[in-house]
Amino acid sequence: MQKRILVVTQHFWPEAFRVNDLVEGFVQDGLAVDVLCGLPNYPAGEWFAGYRYSGPRKESYKGAAVYRAGEVRRKGNGGLRIFLNYVSWPFFALFNLWRLPGGYSAVLCYNTSPVLMSFPALVYAKLHRVPFTNYVLDLWPENLYSVLPVKNRFLRRAARAVSDWHYRRADKLIAMSPSLKERLVQRAKKPEAAVAVIPQHCEDFYAAPLPDPALAARYAGRFNLVFTGNFSPAQSLPTVIRAAVTARAAGAERLQLVLVGDGMSRGELEALVRELGAEGTVSFAGSVPPADIPRYTSFAAGLVASLSASPDLGLTVPAKLASYMAAAKPLLASMDGEGAAAVAASGGGLTSPAQDAAALAENMLALYRMSEAGRAELGRRAFAWYQAHYRRRAVLDALENFIL
Repeated sequence: MQKRILVVTQHFWPEAFRVNDLVEGFVQDGLAVDVLCGLPNYPAGEWFAGYRYSGPRKESYKGAAVYRAGEVRRKGNGGLRIFLNYVSWPFFALFNLWRLPGGYSAVLCYNTSPVLMSFPALVYAKLHRVPFTNYVLDLWPENLYSVLPVKNRFLRRAARAVSDWHYRRADKLIAMSPSLKERLVQRAKKPEAAVAVIPQHCEDFYAAPLPDPALAARYAGRFNLVFTGNFSPAQSLPTVIRAAVTARAAGAERLQLVLVGDGMSRGELEALVRELGAEGTVSFAGSVPPADIPRYTSFAAGLVASLSASPDLGLTVPAKLASYMAAAKPLLASMDGEGAAAVAASGGGLTSPAQDAAALAENMLALYRMSEAGRAELGRRAFAWYQAHYRRRAVLDALENFIL
């Protein structure tokens, strides 16, 4: 009998999240998959073309049935709108549980922010006595504080209690690193066997070179350091911009920082570039579909990943490190904890402490001054680490074996 999985996630196609590829992989492996998700408006906060609050509420994606529940869009990405977005989708999703056909062997929540996203999955699983696994990608409430600076001690205690309540009621938890597993075992009061360490996978297309002569010509003659992904406070992109300006002033005269993506910090970053007079150093390429990212990594001399200085953010390995390693290019990691450890262990790049612009600038200069053969060797080591740890097939097998 064909096994059936319910995947619960606020963010889903056409939004660019790796859960899209996981769902496709489950279907390719012969599983029947239903997805309960929201209406696409991330990261800009506007409805994607063809969508509005009224729907469409039922679609199909790569063989999976997609059921959409309403939400307050993130329009403007201010604190109030993000809060309303966080609390609205789990609420509306509860009133859409009746639409699901049932017959599931397992319920999986792909739990990015907020932790409340797992509540409808938890309710459905308990009502129907189906095993529930929570894939913890953003640890709460710690991740909340990287976006909304909550200072009130009562509110912080409440957020911690709500988060722990959700983690404890999952049958199984998935962590992206040993450090995060240790934290979840402690907070959720789970036995070691109930928490698995499974890193986020990397879609296969990131490992396929995609040279674009026209795009490469646009950035020709420069030493291009490329960042791809979401622009949010957690990424500490002001650190990267300041480091690029410092490195260029210190002798890396051809250095150019290319920022590929969008998000709530875009306006702040553009203002910082103007303030520093860095228009010739920093280029905003805009948001592109994930499948187009190899067009930018193909002409990069190095790929930059950064996080804010938070011990809790350091518990996970950022997903972009996997796709960067798949591109076989040198990495510049400005972060602490598990992410920095992964880059150091791979031998595929240079690391510096989170939010240390001076140290990152030194690494940018070191990469700039390195021989082409030296940079190629770093890229080779990064790719070897990707093959050993982040390939799609290995992660799919681990997930299916654990949740089913």
